[in-house]
Amino acid sequence: MKIIEQIKPCKESVNIAIVISRFNSYVVDRLYDGALKSLEANGVNTDAVTVVKVPGAFEIPVAVKTLLDQNEFDAVITLGAVIRGETPHFEFISNECTHGISELAMNSGVPIIFGVLTVDNAEQAMDRAGDEESNKGYEAASAALEMISVLEQIKS
Repeated sequence: MKIIEQIKPCKESVNIAIVISRFNSYVVDRLYDGALKSLEANGVNTDAVTVVKVPGAFEIPVAVKTLLDQNEFDAVITLGAVIRGETPHFEFISNECTHGISELAMNSGVPIIFGVLTVDNAEQAMDRAGDEESNKGYEAASAALEMISVLEQIKS
């Protein structure tokens, strides 16, 4: 039986892009800081990380698609925060962002990590953008590195 999991570090040099929503930046900036801490803790040279900022979560998939078209990235991390309001806008944005990212990942074969928070209120958002143990940006970057490793092992 062959089991594939992150048992070895991913390749020495990785090319990672991070697509960040500027909307709800008080939350998203903390997710971004967490992602950078994870990459640094795992030996990734963050000077080589490409960061793209977009207006909101709805715009994330088109930026990811454009990055994927360059064939330069081993993984793409998406970061955003969609907070429920009083109208159905939350559902529309959350669903389309999720669907777009999922479709791109399936069609490209490149790990696209969903680090977009979809929460009921600001308190929930801040809880998920806390220190390393509870920072979903940190978790997203760790997942990106693990998926790079897993896919390398599958291909070898």
